[in-house]
Amino acid sequence: MGSLESKIEAKDRSVHDVLDNKKYTVDYYQREYSWQQNHIEQLITDLSSSFLQEYQPSHHRTEVENYNCYYLGPFVLSNKGSKRSIIDGQQRLTSLTLFLIYLNNLQKKFELNEPIASMIFSEKFGSKSFNIDVPERIDCLQALFENAHYHAKDDDDTSTKNMVSRYDDIEQSFPKEINKTVLPFFMDWLKERVILVEIIAYSDENAYTIFETMNDRGLNLTPTEMLKGFLLSKYQDNEKRKKANEFWKRTILELNTIDKEEDQRFIQAWLRAKYAETIRQSKAGSLNEDFEKIGTRFHNWVRDNLDKIGLGKGGETQFDTFINSEFKYYCTAFKRIRNAEDNLLSSLDSVHYIRQWGIANSLSYPLMLAPLKVTDSQNIADQKINLVAHYIDIFCVRRSINFRNFSASSIRYTMYNLVKEIRNKDLTELMSIFVCKLDEMEESWDGLKDFRLHGQNRGFVKYFLSRISGYVDELAGENTNFTTYHHSSHGKPFEIEHLWANNFDSHKDEFDQINDFNNQRNSIGALVLLPRGTNQSYNDKAYVEKLPHYIKENLLVKSLHELTYANNPNFNKLVSLHNLPFKPHTDMKVVDITDRLELYRQISKKIWHLNEVYHA
Repeated sequence: MGSLESKIEAKDRSVHDVLDNKKYTVDYYQREYSWQQNHIEQLITDLSSSFLQEYQPSHHRTEVENYNCYYLGPFVLSNKGSKRSIIDGQQRLTSLTLFLIYLNNLQKKFELNEPIASMIFSEKFGSKSFNIDVPERIDCLQALFENAHYHAKDDDDTSTKNMVSRYDDIEQSFPKEINKTVLPFFMDWLKERVILVEIIAYSDENAYTIFETMNDRGLNLTPTEMLKGFLLSKYQDNEKRKKANEFWKRTILELNTIDKEEDQRFIQAWLRAKYAETIRQSKAGSLNEDFEKIGTRFHNWVRDNLDKIGLGKGGETQFDTFINSEFKYYCTAFKRIRNAEDNLLSSLDSVHYIRQWGIANSLSYPLMLAPLKVTDSQNIADQKINLVAHYIDIFCVRRSINFRNFSASSIRYTMYNLVKEIRNKDLTELMSIFVCKLDEMEESWDGLKDFRLHGQNRGFVKYFLSRISGYVDELAGENTNFTTYHHSSHGKPFEIEHLWANNFDSHKDEFDQINDFNNQRNSIGALVLLPRGTNQSYNDKAYVEKLPHYIKENLLVKSLHELTYANNPNFNKLVSLHNLPFKPHTDMKVVDITDRLELYRQISKKIWHLNEVYHA
């Protein structure tokens, strides 16, 4: 190996240094972008919180130069001639690119003109090329940059679809405190005071050696390990310390089989659920409080807040109880929550539902753990968890049908205060609190009258239709349910079907304007779910042509056809027993869509009602 090939360089770089007019490739086997909602949300929360701790409304922009830096970690490059390939760190650099695209779109909305485009792409001879050059991502990045939206296509790869979701998560997570006035300060800070360590090797062999070393050994202590070290330092009995250490390590390993950062996610949720008292005010210049500090450096927070967690004057016995009783109990409950997110369980079904359509888990996990007490049986604890999850489900659905978002940044203050309100409450108290909260909600089921499919709510519409389709099936004793329609791993996936074809001329008897026709065609009452392929084959047909085929589909679709009422005693029984306004529709006019919409509204009121899950 020559002298250049054996060379390794490491330098600290600002985000601006790393991305401005630079070009990176990603090796084919490294190209998958796999960050999830919790990863991007944590990044946005950490960056915005670190900035807001420094910013004061009285500051001039020049003072940003003196703000504390934020260290974003290392990334590894292989440099061969003019080609720089990312060996480690493309998840963060791709996420930064998405974040910069969002900030660029936000400043356009605010009519600002901060120069950050060159950190996203460069332009030569009238042609744009993105700084992280992955060909299959170009269409997505271009659309996000120009329109702040990209509708994923069926043949897009998983990484591209994931990027679209993470961009939406950034939009939901970015704090409202960073408004038009504050945004230029934040962008200055992000460009110049957020630091990465750039490690360059001049051969692939050295680059991968560095990558393996960083990931297999020599890692810094994590916050979880530092918390463990502090707690174990309070033991006097070596045998007890050894047992507590073994139990802690075994538990963390179990959590890390779910995700490598699951231990930190659990501890943050647990401490917020049971002990946090304060939260940063939603205004620029406010300081981080309990909820934010737990999210960034929970090991330090515990050390500084022993009184809050009942260990201020505690000896070895109290610390041992803290690990072997409280830590154990809440971790076990947390693992049940995580299992229920992935599997539809009858006792925790609402946990599964809010995993598909719900608030950020940095809010939902503390909420679900908050009412639990170590003296609760598993049955009582699961009822509490599911009741909290069902409230979240109702909250999110009612806001969604009224075109109201529930981004973490917009509801964090409300939800963190709710954590404190429901802490250690029993089931009857929980029920009373949630009934009051829902009674106070401005968003009602009447919002369905104006709710319709549009370019950016397709995910929710599929969730909503999957819930009501699965609910009707279960009432009729069918062996299908929500998962069949929303994310079944068997058979063809289901897609949204318009009962009306996109043909304005066929409906001129009821509409003068095409916009009115489109609004009615996209009304929730004019939509059902059909398997992919079936949906496409019916696409251009008139309703009366499709109707005979609907009799072969799921029960909510079948209910459009009159034969369903003649040959299905189980269906007729559920109609009368549950007083649901089902009726056949030989044609599909505006009045028919209005009738279907009322049916959906009545089903919704039965599904998203607290009594559906309360069994105390």
